Amino acid sequence: MRKCRRGAGLVLLLASLNFAQQPSNHSKAAQRSPSGQPSAPSDLQHVLESKVKAEWEALKARNKKAYGDLLADDYVAVEDDGNGERNKIQEIAELDHSNIFNYSISVFNSFSLAPDAAFVRYEITMEFPPKAAFRYKRVYVTEIWLKREGQWKARHYQETRVR
Repeated sequence: MRKCRRGAGLVLLLASLNFAQQPSNHSKAAQRSPSGQPSAPSDLQHVLESKVKAEWEALKARNKKAYGDLLADDYVAVEDDGNGERNKIQEIAELDHSNIFNYSISVFNSFSLAPDAAFVRYEITMEFPPKAAFRYKRVYVTEIWLKREGQWKARHYQETRVR
């Protein structure tokens, strides 16, 4: 009986050592992009975070060209105002009525969905001019960004008000 236990223990030990020495294909696959180059999620995060900041800077400055350049032609936005979805043309036209005085972005996260698609999530606090009826508005935002012709473009925007 003792020999049987020793033999079983030895088999388990050898199996464990063999398993520990084998390379993990899953972890190596997760670290490489389809081109075989190591991927850098933080690089994607930085690119998308800079795009989102450029988006809000364009809104703040009412810069229609800069804002439109960041949006895909088939862009759709759903804001928390209950007015339904808006397309790219409607969103750009709304800049004439924008009154964002300042903003702050926090809790920014991005997740790669595919080599040319990403999901972005963040919280933003918008500040309106001192004489505005409401001074602040805080929303959670999710966006889908697509890489088209080498450029990341916002494809979908969804906001939910934080009370």
